[in-house]
Amino acid sequence: MGLNSTPSGERVHIGFFGRTNAGKSSVVNAVTNQEIAVVSDVQGTTTDPVYKAMELLPLGPVMIIDTAGIDDDGTLGKLRISKTLQVLNKTDVAVLVVDATKEISDSEKDLINRFEQKKIDYIVVYNKSDLVEEKDGDKFYVSTKTGQGISELKEKIASFKPQDNPRRLVADFVSQGDKIVLVTPIDASAPKGRLILPQQQAIRDILDSGATAIVCQPSELADTLESFKTPPKFVITDSQAFGVANKITPPHVPLTSFSILMARYKGFLEFALDGVEAIDKLKDGNKVLIAEGCTHHRQCEDIGTVKLPNMLKKHTGKNIVFEFTQGTQFPDDLTQYALVIHCGGCMITEREVRYRMQCCKDQGVPVTNYGTALAHMNGILKRSIEIIK
Repeated sequence: MGLNSTPSGERVHIGFFGRTNAGKSSVVNAVTNQEIAVVSDVQGTTTDPVYKAMELLPLGPVMIIDTAGIDDDGTLGKLRISKTLQVLNKTDVAVLVVDATKEISDSEKDLINRFEQKKIDYIVVYNKSDLVEEKDGDKFYVSTKTGQGISELKEKIASFKPQDNPRRLVADFVSQGDKIVLVTPIDASAPKGRLILPQQQAIRDILDSGATAIVCQPSELADTLESFKTPPKFVITDSQAFGVANKITPPHVPLTSFSILMARYKGFLEFALDGVEAIDKLKDGNKVLIAEGCTHHRQCEDIGTVKLPNMLKKHTGKNIVFEFTQGTQFPDDLTQYALVIHCGGCMITEREVRYRMQCCKDQGVPVTNYGTALAHMNGILKRSIEIIK
C-alpha cells in the first residue's frame, strides 16, 4: 500500500466466509473484478485469510478478506477455522457465500449466529444460481459463471457502509492559526524515509484545521520552542520521548503523545486510563502481554519489545515475564496475564480495538496502552491528558 493510500485501520473491512468449494473465492474475484483469490476445484485451496486493500465502488477504500472454509477437516483445518473466526473481530460487513445447490449447513448457521452476536452487518449469498432451476424469492442469488447478481451484490455491500468515526485525532481541539509542535524521534526503530502513521495523520488533521504543524526531533525541541514569539497551542510527542519532552516543554504549554491521541481516536482511552494503575501492582513472576496491531521488523531500539519492558522493570523493580504478539495475533485466553499493554492501534480497525479491550474487561485483565503507560511511568500522565479530557 502506497504512502498516500488510506490506512488499513481506516478502511471498511469486508470479510467473505463460507464452506470449502461454495465458490467463495470466485465471488471475491467477481465482486472486486480482480484475481485476488486463488480459484480451484481442489477442496480447501484458501488456507490463511487473504487481505487485499483496494477501492471498491461505490463504497470507496476497503479491505477485502478471503477466508478459509469453515468446514475444513483435521488439525490444520481447525487452525484455519480459528484464523477465519478471528477475522470476525475486524469485519465491518460479512458476506456468507452458500452453495445454492446444497442445503444450508450447521456451520453456516453458526456463522450467521456469530454475525448477529457481534452485531456485524451481513448478507447471505447463494452462489451457483445457474445450476438451480427453482429459486426461492427470499434468497440473494449470484452466479460467478454468468455474472448474475454481482452488480446487485456490490450495491448491497455498499448499503452496509459503517458510519464514519465521529472522533478526530486532534482537529476537535485545534483552531485556525494555532501552532502545534510535533516531536518525532528519528532513531534505528523509525521507518526509513517516512513518518509513522499517527504522525502522518496528526499532521494532516492539523493542516485540515487551518493550523500549522512544526515537526522536530527531541534534540531540537528546546531551540524550536525558544523560536516562538508566543508559545505553541500544545506539543505532541512520540511516547518514547515523553521524559525528554516533559523536561523541555514549559509547564504552561500542554503536552500529550501520539499514542494517547490514537487511543482516544480509536475509543479505548478510558480503558487505558483505568488499567494503567495495574503497573504499580505488578509482582515478581507476573506475566505482561505487549500487543501490537501491526507487524514490522524488530529493531534494537524497538519500543514494544525493548524500551517498554526495560522501563517497566526499572519502574517496578520486579522480575516480570513478557510475552509479545503482533498483527492479527491476540490470545483468546488472557487470564494468565496480570496486565495487557496495547499499542495505539493505528493499523487495526476500531471494531477490532473494541473487541480486544472488551476481551480484557470480560476476563478481568487490566489493559492500558503504550502512551498511557509511558506517561504514567514518567510521572506526567495527568499533564498528558489535560488537553483532551
